Amino acid sequence: MSTGGKLRAGALSFGSSVVIGVASAGPAYSITATLGLIVAAVGLQTPIIVIIAFVPMLLVAIGYRELNTADPDAGTTFVWATRAFGPFTGWMSGWAIVVADLLVMASLAQVSAQYTFLLFGADGIGGDPSNPWVLSLGVAYIVAMTWVAVRGIDLSARLQRVLLSIEVLMLVVFAVVALVRVALGDAGAQAITPDWSWFNPFAIDSFSTFVNATLLMVFIYWGWDSVVSVNEETVDPRRTPGRSAVVSTIALVALYILVTMAAQAFAGVGTDGIGLANPEHVDDVLGALGGAVFGSGPIGEVLVNLLIVMVLTSAAASTQTTILPTSRTTFSMAVHGALPAAFGRVHPRFRTPTVSTIVFGALSVVLYVLLDVTSGGLLVIDAVSAIGISVGFYYALTGLACVWLYRHELRSNARVAMIRGVLPGLGGAMLIFATVWTGVTSWAADFGETALTLPFTDVTIGSVFLLGVGGLLLGIPLYLLTKLRMPAYFRGERLDRQLPALDESRA
Repeated sequence: MSTGGKLRAGALSFGSSVVIGVASAGPAYSITATLGLIVAAVGLQTPIIVIIAFVPMLLVAIGYRELNTADPDAGTTFVWATRAFGPFTGWMSGWAIVVADLLVMASLAQVSAQYTFLLFGADGIGGDPSNPWVLSLGVAYIVAMTWVAVRGIDLSARLQRVLLSIEVLMLVVFAVVALVRVALGDAGAQAITPDWSWFNPFAIDSFSTFVNATLLMVFIYWGWDSVVSVNEETVDPRRTPGRSAVVSTIALVALYILVTMAAQAFAGVGTDGIGLANPEHVDDVLGALGGAVFGSGPIGEVLVNLLIVMVLTSAAASTQTTILPTSRTTFSMAVHGALPAAFGRVHPRFRTPTVSTIVFGALSVVLYVLLDVTSGGLLVIDAVSAIGISVGFYYALTGLACVWLYRHELRSNARVAMIRGVLPGLGGAMLIFATVWTGVTSWAADFGETALTLPFTDVTIGSVFLLGVGGLLLGIPLYLLTKLRMPAYFRGERLDRQLPALDESRA
């Protein structure tokens, strides 16, 4: 393996790039893991939260597009935040990407394993997230997807295309069948006719609930930025990744609105039976609804199994695409001197950041095992809620970095001011507010599924705070340690405090 070598250029087309962007969000997995939690918080207003959470996603995606046009680096936010706000902020934004991706790997692996057992009829094992067999198979999934990521970006893209096709098709079938049964009056007493009142944000009972639910909903969109992380491996790296990011977010909101309204109309928002807020399946709504929507007949059984395959492939696909941006981020950090040079090693044949990929896979296994064995699987649920804090942090920094780095151009014309200033700046401001608010309120012991009482005190802290805010704060001593060992980046000698001059011949 070479050190600091180049990744495989031109391996991804626009279509493959969009596939990676949508697949990275893991639509089916994200819905089944998150929808119940949001319904439990805001009830019938969940559809409007889907739309409101989309707004900052789209605005920040525009910021990604504009920054990538001038500086298509695999480090994305790490590089741009360093140029805008200095080494500390840049390093912490890179760390936030790592934290978010590590936290989600536990949930992805667990869901993949559970649904594998459900597919083969082992409901006793698949229904128990803390079962040792689930843990073992989840670890095997992480290892397998790490191997795929090492083998090459083109292999990863081909796999994603197949998995995403299954996923989107089954989500649409699920939504259409559910809505048709509601319209025909064949969905049961719990069903609700869709109503425009679902889109009234003022019906939510508190501002705090509104903000926390919005940031949690950001989780279902998170992942589209993977297309920008693989920019160095994409055809037309200045244009294609940014366009793919915007298209991916638009495709996701359309799919999410359809499925959310269908699930809510069919199941209702109650806490009993198949109600979406039932605590027994609040973290697995599609698994709970499959049999009810499709029925128990021969065709229904086939469709239920296909739904299980869909969630399984969604989680597996998202596991693999989560590895891609993280390994590219740490690769870029190594290339620019913010991490040890070993993270910048590239496989001579596959042209992938091998050490970064393998280390991330290994850390994911360790964290998954720790979260599972210390809480009977409940910490994995809290990890999903905590992810929004890290995601909101680095997405917000990207939007704000776009404004700052283009600040001298904003007076040139109204379009530039809007595209490179107002829109990404507004998206960044919305997300930084939601992140801080959620970070503060997640301190409460009853915020998530679990809490920790500090030794020798009676102070109890919510695990969402410990995983989300604590995970970010862990980056500070790591930053200081790295700064002592390799000071050039931290003295500002490796990245200029401005965007590189755009070579118009390559733009």
